[in-house]
Amino acid sequence: MANRHLSRSIAVQSLFEWDFNGRVSKIKTIAKGQMKNAKSEIKEPEFIFQLAEGVAENLAAIDDLIVKHAPEWPVDQISLVDRNVLRVGIYELMFLKQVPPKVVINEAVELAKTFGGDASGKFINGVLGALYNEVV
Repeated sequence: MANRHLSRSIAVQSLFEWDFNGRVSKIKTIAKGQMKNAKSEIKEPEFIFQLAEGVAENLAAIDDLIVKHAPEWPVDQISLVDRNVLRVGIYELMFLKQVPPKVVINEAVELAKTFGGDASGKFINGVLGALYNEVV
């Protein structure tokens, strides 16, 4: 597994755990635990922290973008997996801006296919695609 893909995967898993448990623990502590559980060598732990902490710090703005681009889906009704994959994708697209947008969208779709349900990839692609089309 490519290193950045693994880092995104761990960030999504950390955010899932954080969200599932009511966001009471520090996200960095959760991410460190997820990294220990990874069976692969992690070469960029700071990227994982950057994603996880960036989402946590910008949660309200990110969730507002989800509401705007998926109006028929209240944020709390989106599955935990899809919600956190979207959050990482939106953070990378709108706040981090280090990776080309199409790569960010593709990575998010792949994460959704790996961790989500049958329609997760299409849902993530639709929401991130709408956001991308608005900002381009």
